[in-house]
Amino acid sequence: MQVHRLMAATFLAVWFLGATLCSAQSGNLVLAADNDDLYPSNVDANMEIQQALTQAAKDRKHVLLVFGANWCYDCHVLDKQLASPQVAPVLNKNYEVVNVNVGRGGKNRDITDRYEVAINHGIPALTVLDANGKILFTQRHSEFVDARNLSPEDLLEFLNKWKP
Repeated sequence: MQVHRLMAATFLAVWFLGATLCSAQSGNLVLAADNDDLYPSNVDANMEIQQALTQAAKDRKHVLLVFGANWCYDCHVLDKQLASPQVAPVLNKNYEVVNVNVGRGGKNRDITDRYEVAINHGIPALTVLDANGKILFTQRHSEFVDARNLSPEDLLEFLNKWKP
């Protein structure tokens, strides 16, 4: 009986160590988010977008809308990638970022409709606005749905293409 417990404990320890090492060496794949509440349910996204547009006009930036949900793994991966040392300087210099909670598809539908975001193709989804609110880019397909497969270079290419 004690041998079985020892074997089980050893197996779990080895499995945990292996999972930890894999996550540390997985390159683009980020396995855990620092912020579990990227898309708070009690936030007025319309107001946040207005504030971002006002700030973007003052700072001569664009606005990046990130449509997603807390349950969405790739939304957390994208958030980690955007905060990475390679991507964050370009993002912070050129964009005001607003995370827009879409829940399971029905939340903030007025915003997804206004910015022509096809969330039926999946999330995360991105939209870039100029400081006047004009759509420069909106995700109509599934460009960012598999964020776990995006490299920092992919995100930099996108951000550099749409920066002011």
